[in-house]
Amino acid sequence: MFTGIITDMGTVLAVEHRGDVRARIGTAYKASAIEIGASIACDGVCLTVVGKGERPQSWFDVDISAETLSKTNLGLWVPGRRVNLERALRVGDELGGHIVSGHVDGLAEIIALRSEGDSTRITLRAPAALAGYIASKGSVALNGASLTVNDVAGTDFGINLIPHTRTVTTWGRAALGDRVNLEIDTLARYVARLAEWNA
Repeated sequence: MFTGIITDMGTVLAVEHRGDVRARIGTAYKASAIEIGASIACDGVCLTVVGKGERPQSWFDVDISAETLSKTNLGLWVPGRRVNLERALRVGDELGGHIVSGHVDGLAEIIALRSEGDSTRITLRAPAALAGYIASKGSVALNGASLTVNDVAGTDFGINLIPHTRTVTTWGRAALGDRVNLEIDTLARYVARLAEWNA
């Protein structure tokens, strides 16, 4: 379980294609403090640590399955790519964002960017099957970052990025046409399921 509050921007150091994909991610987290088997959200995808080390810098390895590649943008990972990271939530931690599972529902596409004062307004297009779960003033996780939805029009929705968010996450590199990992709000998922069951 995560909160969508990014605590590090890691760097993809290596990508190895075998049965699945194994990726090595450089991080500011101390490898000695990461347990093998721990969950770390990488661009919003909950991945399991399968290896770690501290030379020449702290790093950890993750395996990425074909199912994950089919639902996310992790297939675009190449050495040098920056990645939003968040350690799993611990009992007693501050819940600064919203409850995020790390189970990406699909990909949203950036279709517009514009400056609004010091902030950046971004419009994204969600898959039609997911658009109904996105509500104005609700929450979404995009590439792992907890963000507030400003407005919704059909399958399109808008978010605002303040300068801090652009600085401490990969959202400072957002570009038109980017496909980003989208996780809808867990509460919205269960409310919709309950309504469907009672219909």
